[in-house]
Amino acid sequence: MLTIKSKINFFDCDPAGIIFYSRIFDFCHTAYEEMITEFGLKENYWLNDNYVVPIIHSECSYLKPIKYGEEITINLSVSQLRNSSFELTYAIRRNKELCCQVKTVHVFVDKKEWKKKEMKKPLYDGLKSHLA
Repeated sequence: MLTIKSKINFFDCDPAGIIFYSRIFDFCHTAYEEMITEFGLKENYWLNDNYVVPIIHSECSYLKPIKYGEEITINLSVSQLRNSSFELTYAIRRNKELCCQVKTVHVFVDKKEWKKKEMKKPLYDGLKSHLA
C-alpha cells in the first residue's frame, strides 16, 4: 500500500468550501503517479509509442465532506491484478476517518491496434507489490 498526504486548497473546493466532487480523482491520480514512479521503470509509462493505459471504469463513494484547509491521507492499493488490467482502490481519510472510497480499473492497450495488451513484467511486479 502506498500512502500520501495532501492539503485541500481553496481551488479544490466548491463555493461552500467543500471539495468539488471531481477533484478527488485528481488527488487519487497523483497517488497513482507516485506509485508508478516508485517502480523505477526503464521506459516512460506515461508517454511511449507502444501502449496506453486508459481508465475503463471509475467510481467514488463520498462518505464525509472534506473541507478547505484540511489534510487528507490517501491509501492506495492494487485490489485486482490481471495480465492486461488492474484495479486500484483508494481510501481517503481525514484524521483516520474514512471520507471517500475510490476505485479505478485500468487496461493496457496497444497504441497502434487499440487492442488489449499484456503488461511487461517489471510493471506487473510493481503492481503486485501493492496487491491488497
